[in-house]
Amino acid sequence: MSERVVVPRNRGFLFFDSHPAGCARLVEDMWRDTPPPARDTSGKADAGAERPVALVIGSSAGYGLAATVAGLAHVGVRGIGVSFEKAPDRRTGTAGWYRTAATAALAARHGHDFVFLNGDAFGDDMKDTVARLVTDRFGGKVDYLVYSVAAPRRTDPDTGEKYASVLKPVGAAHRTKTLVFDGDGRPEVTSVETAPAEGDDIRQTIGVMGGADWRRWVERLAERGLLAEGFTTAALSYIGSPLTAALYRRGTIGAAKADLERTARDLAGYLKAYGGRAVTSVNGAAVTQSSTAIPGIALYLGLLRRELGDGLVPPVVQLTALWDQLTGAAPLDLDEEGRVRLDTWELAPEVQAAIGDRWQGADNGNIAELADLDWFRTQVERLYGFSVPGVDYGAPVETDVPWPAAT
Repeated sequence: MSERVVVPRNRGFLFFDSHPAGCARLVEDMWRDTPPPARDTSGKADAGAERPVALVIGSSAGYGLAATVAGLAHVGVRGIGVSFEKAPDRRTGTAGWYRTAATAALAARHGHDFVFLNGDAFGDDMKDTVARLVTDRFGGKVDYLVYSVAAPRRTDPDTGEKYASVLKPVGAAHRTKTLVFDGDGRPEVTSVETAPAEGDDIRQTIGVMGGADWRRWVERLAERGLLAEGFTTAALSYIGSPLTAALYRRGTIGAAKADLERTARDLAGYLKAYGGRAVTSVNGAAVTQSSTAIPGIALYLGLLRRELGDGLVPPVVQLTALWDQLTGAAPLDLDEEGRVRLDTWELAPEVQAAIGDRWQGADNGNIAELADLDWFRTQVERLYGFSVPGVDYGAPVETDVPWPAAT
């Protein structure tokens, strides 16, 4: 037993420990907020049908976690989630470690056969482990693969080359407004300049965040005869506002996202032999551990929340809509580039115009009025299991939570 009181300690938006009970409660709330499974005309849940087999690569955080919870709670998938999280040791485990344990417990409670694996999704060893599980446990066929991996580095299994992604503009340095909080939690609107990409920064970032690993997952499964007829795969992506485009969509990360979209088109052709499909899903803005690292995103999200209030669509609701499109419960709604668009609420012209006005006028004197700072701070804290309603943070909590066994 390793019970102790876990208190939030952080540097900026990075917290050094995570709260197990808070992380678990967050996952329970996500499950509760997921629309229930589709029902047939008799009004009964379709519990007797054989459940589809799904893989979620990057299942422990952000939109990958939302895809996992929505897949389980709304569709009732069986299958495997893959993530890379740190076990409890001198410090607590990572938040994703505790979220995975909570997701596994909920899946078991609701009778879903879903296995969680911890390791390097980029490596072929993990792909081989997943392939064996699909063969031995899930009938030898995969119906869906959702790809949602955000990582700083990747090693190419074929060449051994190590890639490192960077967050930089392309062509020229870029200065942007951003939001920071001092040690006492006071907000400050400041500006930061990011140097432009140089050398092979773009190639390196594409090597990590582009479509190469997604393609490898699909092809390795196909080589083993594990793709079901009608196999469908989606990689989760983001476009974002013109206000953040210089660092995101037009920057090195944007080059990687463009490569992801090219990969989707290539895979769509490849999967025709299976009657299958490949798409990218462009999701709307959310506070995630990845997004908070991008200069300007904190300010943008605070402004967006103040403008939209409860009109800001949670990730689990967006991913429920994606599952409906992937499974055929709703028509597949693609834009002219062949992408599923779940971000139209965010990028509506009137919304972006209002955010643009707020952005231009934001300073230290009015930021508390223009942006929902309390909401943003709370969302960041909840990434690590803090500030979750219903959790007693003064009580000791067990931190040595085991990774869910594949029973």
